[in-house]
Amino acid sequence: MILAVTLNAAVDVTYHLDQVHRHGSNRVHEVAQRAGGKGINVARVLTALGHDTVITGLAGGASGEAVRTDLAASGLRDELMAIEGQTRRTIAVVEDQDGDTTMYLEPGPAITLAEWSRFLARYEELLSDAAAVVLSGSLPLGLPQNAYGLLVALATSRRVPAILDADGDALRAGLSAGPALVKPNAHELATATATVDPLAGAQALRAAGAHAVVASLGPGGLLATTPEGSWQARPPGKARGNPTGAGDSVVAALAAGLVEATSWPERLTHAVALSAATVLAPLAGSFDPADYHRLLPLVRVESLNPTSPQGESCPS
Repeated sequence: MILAVTLNAAVDVTYHLDQVHRHGSNRVHEVAQRAGGKGINVARVLTALGHDTVITGLAGGASGEAVRTDLAASGLRDELMAIEGQTRRTIAVVEDQDGDTTMYLEPGPAITLAEWSRFLARYEELLSDAAAVVLSGSLPLGLPQNAYGLLVALATSRRVPAILDADGDALRAGLSAGPALVKPNAHELATATATVDPLAGAQALRAAGAHAVVASLGPGGLLATTPEGSWQARPPGKARGNPTGAGDSVVAALAAGLVEATSWPERLTHAVALSAATVLAPLAGSFDPADYHRLLPLVRVESLNPTSPQGESCPS
């Protein structure tokens, strides 16, 4: 089982319209709503890939009930802990005319110390059956900045590899606990390491405690630095659509590769193809399997190790 943690769950609302007119009225021609938050998106993708997945985190209020209802309807196992506060909403505004997406992210509820303590106890119980744990997204108010560091340390102490997808202080605090993998995007990587060189930044995060680092570079694909080597995996071209959740699909593919013990080039190939297929889908946490398998053989993986052959295509 893969445990997917979403401490700041959300109700994801997606508006589709032709084009946004700033300071004017905008008519939305399509609205979609579903349970969201980065860990929940990861769980959706992992489940679609055939992996047994459990979702845990914090949820409360009417929005929290909407999250639970949607998870049940989607056939996803829910081990969310109840809180007094109201689960947040996120709004994605997708402009169909040019493919741009604008996000509006509510901060989420304030978590009490008692709620956090109850969650930690349940988290430790769930770790006993986990082959890996994914820790994704922002921290709600009230949690300590080292929350992810504690969750990584608890997993590591039970020999459960932890994948961390966070930014800012939450990312930095999690590094010293030794996560198996961290997955920043280019902006998060530059902010955390004060360098614009992605490879140097990824190596700095490894030096700070991460076992491996995979950085999302947008149209540049993925850059990975690991104990086995470094690679860059490139998509066949820029995918046009809704990028919301593309990074979560990367994390899902990497988690699947970790528990399946596939090679790093193979993991990166699947992560890039799955991410691109997610951009083509209308909602975060979704992908068309036909797009995914069509894109797999088009991904190029290049070794960044000086003594290794360059420009090799990874078999899918």
